[in-house]
Amino acid sequence: MSDPRTQIRNGTIASLALLVIFLAAWQWGPDLLGVPTFIVPPLSMVAREFVHAWQFDHLLFHTGVTVGEVLAGFILGSLLGALIGYLLGMSPTAEFALSPYILALQIAPKVAFAPLFILWMGFTVYPKILVAILIVFFPVMVNVLTAVRSVDPDLINLARSFKATRTQIFWKIEFPTSMPPMFAGLRIGSTLAVVGVVVGELVGGNQGLGYLLSFGEGQADTPMVFVSIVMLTLVGGIAYLGVIIAERQVLHYLPSRSAGQGL
Repeated sequence: MSDPRTQIRNGTIASLALLVIFLAAWQWGPDLLGVPTFIVPPLSMVAREFVHAWQFDHLLFHTGVTVGEVLAGFILGSLLGALIGYLLGMSPTAEFALSPYILALQIAPKVAFAPLFILWMGFTVYPKILVAILIVFFPVMVNVLTAVRSVDPDLINLARSFKATRTQIFWKIEFPTSMPPMFAGLRIGSTLAVVGVVVGELVGGNQGLGYLLSFGEGQADTPMVFVSIVMLTLVGGIAYLGVIIAERQVLHYLPSRSAGQGL
């Protein structure tokens, strides 16, 4: 097997090379292909728009608003999803009783709730956070529920033979077993939280990156739209990276690739 350090170095070099190729294609590709700048602006034009938005359009403020909404939606949605997942996983009766309603809520398009939340709570941050909570909730809940339900029953019976209480079984067996699947759901939820917040800001926002994106669309300002997309991508990427770092710290006892080195 090759040295892991060599693999990381080669992977990093290849990734940077692809980035350089992508940026070069973005800068000179549209002009070579005859694509108008109002459709795909070159990288230099987007960079100038970024500086302008930073100085005059309060880009930092709008980014901070979106980051706050993403964090709130992600944390609350993850906690709620994990809690419901554990409760349903430990109680087959509760799972049987609540599954139809949870499934119905899952089937309903979560983004369709954004206008309803805005009607209820107005143009505040709460509708965006609620949409993010709904979207984050399901991947975390499903992963936790599946992990708890798939715990080896022989292991639980062995613990019961040693007079372990229900609380001890949960903390010593079910909870540790569910951690890797839960972090897999958190990875998905970290990116979906951005989607939920942006949908809320697009439907009825007066601040945030989704608002800037909508404003740029209304002004036919394609560079501003690209700036908003790039910033949203960075926010989602940082959120995903944060989950990976937390996963490495919590699941440090697992093999390195399972603990978060891979995608």
